[in-house]
Amino acid sequence: MRPCNLIEQDLPDRPDYLIESDALFAALGKPDLKIIDASWHLDPDRVAKTEYEAQHIPGAVFFDIDGIADQQSPLPHMLPSPDYFDAAARDLGLSGTDRVVVYDSTGIFSAPRVWWTLRIMGVQNVQILNGGLPAWIDHGYPLESGPVHIEPGDFSTFFEAGKVIGLTELKKIVADESAMILDARPADRFAGRAPEPRPGLKSGHISGSHNLPASCLIENGHMKTVEEIRSHLSQAGITANTDVIVSCGSGITAAILALGLALAGHERTCLYDGSWAEWGQLPDAFICR
Repeated sequence: MRPCNLIEQDLPDRPDYLIESDALFAALGKPDLKIIDASWHLDPDRVAKTEYEAQHIPGAVFFDIDGIADQQSPLPHMLPSPDYFDAAARDLGLSGTDRVVVYDSTGIFSAPRVWWTLRIMGVQNVQILNGGLPAWIDHGYPLESGPVHIEPGDFSTFFEAGKVIGLTELKKIVADESAMILDARPADRFAGRAPEPRPGLKSGHISGSHNLPASCLIENGHMKTVEEIRSHLSQAGITANTDVIVSCGSGITAAILALGLALAGHERTCLYDGSWAEWGQLPDAFICR
């Protein structure tokens, strides 16, 4: 398998992919800081943008995961084209030199998806608020409501296509077993014991794939320590030389695994964007139960 066009790097024990609430509070008001609410919910009764408008971190703009996506695809929130993302990022007020902090209202759930998206679209300095909005509120830090005035940015996308896996390439990887496919869904869904939340999808998992539920890397809405994350990855059979394809239900929680791998110093990671929402509806899919 090609190495996903990524070069493994020497990273410190705690890369700056996470930021704590106190550090974000101290940075509020700095001109190069952009804060993004990346909340998204599978539950149709929860509307993330409505919740954002009710309360958000001061100055935060809302990133619509379903809106900033490929609108021509029948699959949920697939990556948009670079041109589409360019326009959306500018509308959010982003510029190439910005320091970006992403959070969600759950703790750690959908923010990693936006962190991953921003990184592959060329944002160099992007972090996730560890613990998300709940941690911010627990610290007693201020909130605001209503819309935020946004000055258009001058962002230009630099798309790293090698970090994304499509269906055709994944079928080849399944056939030749040239990389580890790591599924972030809960164990019962992976094993086919629980139904998929989206109608019309088979139950089970991609043939040859391994299960590491995203929840294993999270504790009380925070990412676990690097040592704990590395232990989970090691138990899953991942070494420094393992090429990893992360997958999940629709590409959201797979990004939590991508974040965990990055925190552990492992950058040989790609994300299968269609995930089970695509694979689970194929009539000729290789599926195990």
